[in-house]
Amino acid sequence: MASAAEQLASNLNFAAFAKAEDLKKRIWFTLGALLIYRLGTYIPMPGINPDAFAQAFQQQSGGVLGMFNMFAGGAVERMAIFALGIMPYISASIIMQLLTSVVPSLEQLKKEGEQGRKVINQYTRYGTVLLATVQAYGIAIGLEGGQNIVADPGWFFRISAVITLVGGTMFLMWLGEQITARGIGNGISLIIFSGIVAGLPTAIGGTLELGRTGAMSTGLILAIIVIAIVVIGVIVFFERAQRRLLIQYPKRQVGNRMFQGDTSHLPLKLNTAGVIPPIFASSLLLLPATMAGFSDTTQLPGWAGTLLATLGHGQPLYMILYAALIAFFAFFYTAIVFNPKDTADQLKKHSGFIPGYRPGERTAEYIDYVLTRITVVGAIYLVLVCLLPEFLISATGVPFYLGGTSLLIVVSVTLDTVAQVQGHLIAHQYEGLIKKSKLRGGKRGR
Repeated sequence: MASAAEQLASNLNFAAFAKAEDLKKRIWFTLGALLIYRLGTYIPMPGINPDAFAQAFQQQSGGVLGMFNMFAGGAVERMAIFALGIMPYISASIIMQLLTSVVPSLEQLKKEGEQGRKVINQYTRYGTVLLATVQAYGIAIGLEGGQNIVADPGWFFRISAVITLVGGTMFLMWLGEQITARGIGNGISLIIFSGIVAGLPTAIGGTLELGRTGAMSTGLILAIIVIAIVVIGVIVFFERAQRRLLIQYPKRQVGNRMFQGDTSHLPLKLNTAGVIPPIFASSLLLLPATMAGFSDTTQLPGWAGTLLATLGHGQPLYMILYAALIAFFAFFYTAIVFNPKDTADQLKKHSGFIPGYRPGERTAEYIDYVLTRITVVGAIYLVLVCLLPEFLISATGVPFYLGGTSLLIVVSVTLDTVAQVQGHLIAHQYEGLIKKSKLRGGKRGR
């Protein structure tokens, strides 16, 4: 027999949505916040010559700047106040996750519940300010090194640039927290999602223009569309895939009554690392080419020029290293965010156990064994999804927005957002059922 939650989920429809006033307010708040973010990506940073910067950006758009521009919703190519985007906050969050695994005091804070998470979140904010300041100062120095980009180079421009860019990042961090608290959730992810989606019309329009001019055949465009749909379907399947471990709880006696032992499942996601592996792998591989682009290539030794050429998009060495780094970060980040020993200790604390395995160390070993096996499948999935668009980009010159990382982010955030909306609708229907039962009880009492 289906559970009450499943029955409610199956009954979700537009009529239920129309009655969920709180959910509609949350959606309107989220849309308004994202609109403010999009407007901010068009407000230029003071002291910049837009034409000179646009010309310089076009020369470096194929490197790491192109990827950052995608995550920032086009703010980098316009050098807007949100040019740093939300990436410093994401970097600080990842660093804090790493530190909580190696620093005993932070690990203890993580186990203290809500109060400990608040302290860790505050440390993450401090780390965001520090990273954003360093990156903003580096951007200011880099802009001054460009030809006629900065109208009045000097300390005044550097300080104003740092204040503007750090302020933009901190505002986006606050905006993301507001969307999470007062909107439909996943605020930071939705900001990145909206930035990527905002560039899709331009990318699609550019592809169609190539077809109109004959630079790309109609058959090839249709093939790319079909491949994109298939890849999206594969991403949906693997992102929802789980390995569920059976958890049993023993019988318990309360007073004179004996309660039957309960069963549940421990869900292990096939792709526990999410989109972090391709982001990190892309950043590391594109960084040398970006740094070389800002320097005088004629002064580089011969071996360096050859290495940079072999690390270009579509080159065999680039593909091999990209696949290897994705697989490495898939295992590395999974080990950081999921600790089998802590999970086994929590199960033992609540008298839960996996049938056939002793609580404690043996359970932790089994969970680690299963997690390693499914992470192998998850890493292969990430490599294939990310490399297929790379081959298309190399062979046909399709827009960068059809990259595997952007598709992963868009599909993953869409799935999470739909789940959040369904969760609010289910909660609304539960509240409606409770109110009806109270009204019926009141009438009977009369």
